[in-house]
Amino acid sequence: MDKISKDVGDIQSRLLDHRPVLQGEIRYFLREFEEKRGFRESRLLDNLNKAVAEASEQAMPKCTESMQTNLYEALIRLEAANHMTQRIQQRELEAQNSTRLQECTQRHNEDWEEFLRLQAKLKQELEDEHARAVSRLSTQYSEMEKDLARFSPF
Repeated sequence: MDKISKDVGDIQSRLLDHRPVLQGEIRYFLREFEEKRGFRESRLLDNLNKAVAEASEQAMPKCTESMQTNLYEALIRLEAANHMTQRIQQRELEAQNSTRLQECTQRHNEDWEEFLRLQAKLKQELEDEHARAVSRLSTQYSEMEKDLARFSPF
């Protein structure tokens, strides 16, 4: 019975106990990364850490200051350009309104001239009609005068 329990224990340790296999893999991993590569990854990480620290301490403040200065100058230039654009638009609008005003004035003058021509035409027609009426009346009165002279004893 002793032998059976010992064999069962050996079988169980071989099947279920993975510590010896894992310890071997761990030793291989350590030997691979520490001994063979000579702490190369550790040195690379240290170099990267130094570069990041240097960038955050020296380069970042310079970049931030330069960015703020340049952005302020760009903002001033953009505001000046915006102001100039608004002035140009205002002048264009005034010119457009002036052009419209000139067009309206010209149309008004043309309408006025047409009105004056129509009035002159109507005046001429009225004067012609008046002249005809005066002529007719003159003729009528001269005939009446002749008739009166015929009937009058003197």
